Amino acid sequence: MNRSVLTGCIVLLAAYAANAQSNSAYPLGPDDQISIHAMHVPEMPDKPLRIEADGYVRLPLVGRIQAAGLTPVRLEEELRKRLAVYVEEPEVSVELIEQHSQPVSVLGAVKTPGVQQLHGNKSLVEVLAMAGGVDADAGYSLRIARRIEEGPLPLPSARRDLASPLTVADVNLQEVMDGASAACSLIVKPHDVITVPRAKMIYVIGEVKKSGGFVLHERENMTVLQALSMAEGLNRTAGPKNARILRPLEPGAARQVIPVNLSAIQEGKSPDLALQPDDILLVPNSATKSAMLRTMEAAIQIGTGIVVWGRL
Repeated sequence: MNRSVLTGCIVLLAAYAANAQSNSAYPLGPDDQISIHAMHVPEMPDKPLRIEADGYVRLPLVGRIQAAGLTPVRLEEELRKRLAVYVEEPEVSVELIEQHSQPVSVLGAVKTPGVQQLHGNKSLVEVLAMAGGVDADAGYSLRIARRIEEGPLPLPSARRDLASPLTVADVNLQEVMDGASAACSLIVKPHDVITVPRAKMIYVIGEVKKSGGFVLHERENMTVLQALSMAEGLNRTAGPKNARILRPLEPGAARQVIPVNLSAIQEGKSPDLALQPDDILLVPNSATKSAMLRTMEAAIQIGTGIVVWGRL
């Protein structure tokens, strides 16, 4: 046999064995689907069975039997005991077909937000990876919420949420991603909710070398010149004396327009203005002023053409 083919077969067999071992140790739960095979027991249904909401399954000869909380191996043992009344030394196998009872929600600034199913013990970092990792515009912290009945969150910042039956904790996202926080090895439990808020941002658009949005880190402030530096400076076609800050006032309202003379600020003749979260620093072309202002403001409002430059 070709060496590469043999190697591939060995890898596949090892992966199958590891998956089978993981499934055999997995505690079954409501809504999981299992398949039961019992030799010489034709009454057993030859199709997947869904574990009911109360944790039981209904089977011929056996009747109602609790499956939730048992591993497939333990359920096999229970079925053998009950079938032994009808069949001498029954051979039974239980296979997990679909897992639906170990959900964890990963929301916010991740690549694929939604519900993930836990297969075995997973750390916080592993669950974030299951969601595709964090987005470039992820904030500086994440929040974990856990049901009271699942036990406490073993984190220093854990606290009871007085408005719901949850324990919540906020942890530094950068430290988690760097492996510098105890939270990175936290074992996530079923029904945990992990939320990664989007960061506060400022935007620099128009005649700059690196147009887009820039993430503000925790307690970080940014001035006009700092933002211009993040955008790697002006293009040769820029009209720096006619720049604008477009500042949000309230949802649905038009932005406040603040004239900015970048040339005067760069020369130290005007103060370097502080930007606020969600401000847009617009640098027009030297030949176009008001038309570009309207066009770029509309682009921001509908969220098109904006690159987010993360700094995690």
